[in-house]
Order: sequence, then C-alpha cells, then structure tokens
Amino acid sequence: MTDITLGQFIPGNSCIHRLDPRTKIVLMLIYIVMVFLVKSLVLFLAPLVYVLLSLWLGNISFSYFGKAIKPIRFLLVLMFLLNMFITPGEKVVFTWKFITITQEGLLQAVYISLRLILLVTGASLMTLTTSPIALTDGLERMLSPLKVFKFPAHELAMMMTIALRFIPTLMEEADKIRKAQMARGADFESGNIIARAKAMIPILIPLFVSAFRRADELAMAMESRCYHGGEGRTKLHQLRFRLADLVALLVTVAFMAFILIIQRLFPGLI
Repeated sequence: MTDITLGQFIPGNSCIHRLDPRTKIVLMLIYIVMVFLVKSLVLFLAPLVYVLLSLWLGNISFSYFGKAIKPIRFLLVLMFLLNMFITPGEKVVFTWKFITITQEGLLQAVYISLRLILLVTGASLMTLTTSPIALTDGLERMLSPLKVFKFPAHELAMMMTIALRFIPTLMEEADKIRKAQMARGADFESGNIIARAKAMIPILIPLFVSAFRRADELAMAMESRCYHGGEGRTKLHQLRFRLADLVALLVTVAFMAFILIIQRLFPGLI
C-alpha cells in the first residue's frame, strides 16, 4: 500500500517540474489518446519510451515505474484473463473442454494490460512532478472559460486535487490499521475469498472513520483561514507558457503522429 505513486509529489527543479501545469494536463490528455491509438505490440514501445524519457528528464527514479504497477497487479491479471477468455475470434490457439483461447482474445488481453500499465504510469508521472497547488491552479485556469455559465471551476479543481492528494494518505492509513489489527490477532491471509472479505471489515470501518475525521479537520482548517472559494483570490505565482512548454507539446504530438503514420504505412504490423 505504501508503494502507491498516484497522488504523491516529489519536489524538484527539472525541466519537467518547471513545465506549466496546464501544459502537463494537456500532455496527459494527448498521451491518453496516444495510448489508445496504438494497435500494434511493436508500437507500444513509443508510449513506453515517452514515459521513460519523461522520468529521466524529471529526475525521477525508474523504480517508480514498478511502484506504479505494483498496486494494480491483481487488476492486471483479472483484466488479462477476462479479455483472453471472453473476446471472440476465429484463430483458435488453445482449446480444452469449455475453455477456448483465440489469437484475437490473447492480443486483446495484451493490449488492455499494456494500456492500463502505461496509463497508470503516465498519471503517476504527472502527479510526481506537479505539486497539488500547481495542479489546482492549472485545472482552474483551464476551466475558467466555463465561469460564464456559472460553472464552479475553482471548487471543482480544488476537490479533484484534494481527492488525488489524499490517495497515498488513505493508503498509508489503511496499512497502519491493518498492522494494528494483525498485532491484535486478526488474520487476513487464511480462509477462502468470502472469509478474507469479511476479515477486511476491521480495516474498512476505522478507515472510513479516519477519512471522515480528516475531511472534517480539513474543512475546519480551511474555514479558520477564511477560505471562501475562488472569489477575490490572488496568486503568488502566475502561470505562463514558455518555450519549454511548446517544445514538450511538439514532442508529444510528434510521438502520436509517428504512431499514426507507422500504422497507416504498415497496417499488418503486429
């Protein structure tokens, strides 16, 4: 649980850290489109190289790539098996009694797994190199045109950032509660799936109580500091687009264009 990277922030002064938060949000959206455009195993190397290059430029250890994948390993296995057995196809690879695995189902399972890995890693990279305050400012500025329609841009950006920021905090709290219950004799490992699910109740109840308590403390702290939303607020650091932001956008678009061109030229590429 302590290996959760989504929502964590590592302070730094790299070129990735210095990018405008609005640029990082746009890059993340382009990256998501890029990942879903890939329809070849070979071309999955393009978003992988993009993520690894971003980690290197951001002075982030490559071990965070593994840490981002570790919490979702069971989901990865489940998604892989579901797609492999459920997806229909014509080319049968393996069959035994009622179990049939096709080439199309196997490829679909690999595609879904790789996309999930790359998406989680990319989202973790954005939060690792962007402070919650900067992320809030970026989201608010991007949603500010909707204020004409009375859209609460600042409040929505604040809620999203707080929720993202508290993911690792709640995971750490859950790990502490689990260890405390195990010290009192609780058993979370033995028994079938139903027994293990029931054994999670001593963790979930204190975790929900702790989450509500933290939310109440945060609300009281914000009220005591006269927080009234985005009305009349000023900012110490003004967001500005720089040359580095333009270069980052062009590089990301170039990666996506490369994928589209290769898939157009070589439609049968595996």
